[in-house]
Formats: sequence, C-alpha cells, structure tokens
Amino acid sequence: MELWFTENHTKNVQLSIKVDKQLYSGHSEFQRIDIFESKEFGRFLTLDGYMMLTEKDEFIYHEMIVHVPMAVHPDVKKVLVIGAGDGGVIRELTRYPSVEQIDLVEIDEEVVSVCKEYLPQTACKLEDPRVHITYQDGLKYVRRKQGEYDLIIVDSTDPFGPGEGLFTKEFYGNCYKALKDDGIMVNQHESPFYDEDAVAMQRAHKRIIESFPISKVYQAHIPTYPSGHWLFGFASKKYHPILDLQADKWTALSLPTKYYNLNLHRGAFALPNYVEELLKDVE
Repeated sequence: MELWFTENHTKNVQLSIKVDKQLYSGHSEFQRIDIFESKEFGRFLTLDGYMMLTEKDEFIYHEMIVHVPMAVHPDVKKVLVIGAGDGGVIRELTRYPSVEQIDLVEIDEEVVSVCKEYLPQTACKLEDPRVHITYQDGLKYVRRKQGEYDLIIVDSTDPFGPGEGLFTKEFYGNCYKALKDDGIMVNQHESPFYDEDAVAMQRAHKRIIESFPISKVYQAHIPTYPSGHWLFGFASKKYHPILDLQADKWTALSLPTKYYNLNLHRGAFALPNYVEELLKDVE
C-alpha cells in the first residue's frame, strides 16, 4: 500500500507527495503536528495538514526572509523573530557575527521540541547563546515592546488558526512601535496566485502600508507552497530595499547561500503585472 500526503491548495487543486513513512504525529494545545519522510523532499513538517517546510526546499524560504533585510540594514544587532519554531530563520540569522541577540517568540513549544528531534537541518542553531526563546502569542509579546529591535521577522503560519492575530493592523502597528527609528520588518506575505490566497495577501499588504512609510513586496519560487509563487513583505521606517542595499558590505561577509544572491535581491522586487495590480488595488 502506498502512503501519500495530500494538501488542498484550492477546492480544485491538490499537492500530493509520496511518503515513505510517518515519523511523528501529535496534537499540541494549538494544532496537530506531523513529520513525514519522503524520497523526493526528504523530511517535511505539516501543521493541521498544511505544509510548513520540507528539507529539500526550506532553504529558499529561510534565505529570502532573512538575507534580504540583513543585506539592507547596515547594523543589525537585536532581532525579534515571531513564529519560526522550526529554527530555519534562526539558523540563517546566527550566521551573522554582528547579531548580538535574537528573541524568538513561538506560541507552540511542541513545534520547537519536535523540530529539534526530527528536523535537525533547520533546528540546528536554536541552542545558540544569542537565542532567547519565549513561548507566547507573538501579538501579546510585541505589545510591550517599544524602540527595541533593529529587525523583526514575522515567520507566521497562514492567516487562520494560531497565526491569525499576526495579520492584523494592530499587530503591524505594534511591530512598528517595537522597532528602532531605522528598523525593518519582514513577513511572509502569502501567494498571489489563487484567489483566496491573493485576498489574504492583499489584506496583509493594506494593513502594513497603513503603518510603515516604506512598504515593498518581493517574491521567491518555493515548489511545495501553493502555486510555487510566494511573496514576502519588506516594511521599513527608513531603508529602501534596493536604494539602500549594502552590497559591498554583504559581499564581504562571504556567506555561502544556495538561493539568495545580490542580483536576485534586486530582481525579486520586480513583480509580475498581475501582482502589481493586486497590490495597487489596496494601495
């Protein structure tokens, strides 16, 4: 008998991956957590039946959500990461010697412990001494912060279930207050391709531009996410993602990457016409 994992991308579209075996299945206080192993994508994590990451393509997501803002801001020392219990964002951030403190706020402690055990490729730097983990709702945590962070990375699940509060105007406004005067916020911005996802993307973008003077959208190709076409939001109090790119400084770090590079950084902000139209509709 063959075992397949299937995720509905729309009512009419599914993604299916042949599974060798299921390594873990459990229910936390917040959600169902599963780890599968497959020949094509290696191990992969799902939450409530939705794909979060696979060993084969997670580098794309994590490099693009981290290195884009890090190559723009000239001096990131203190970072707030909301969500990201799998550890991929942390792994990329710890590669920067200039980063002094990383506050990881994850609502579900079980996600962290499961990823440490079954996904060491992504969770390998969660024990770094610069990383401080708080198990709490990110919305509540950020309310208490003011002028504290150089960079906030919002690595949330989709805008329903445990991650729903991380797509509200209140949340983005609180992130603005929690940043220093030249701070940057980056978030996963959903896909623009299928109608339901596009509406969620537009809603998030509308709320972000109401809080930040500079708000841009960039893209990446992530094969296992709905449609493969994925967006990120870049919101800043001061720095423009292209005009303020610290290209020489980032190059001097000599960080080996599998997806991100400086040409791709610039090109990622050049969006297809249909995406530009979706964004203009809410701007």
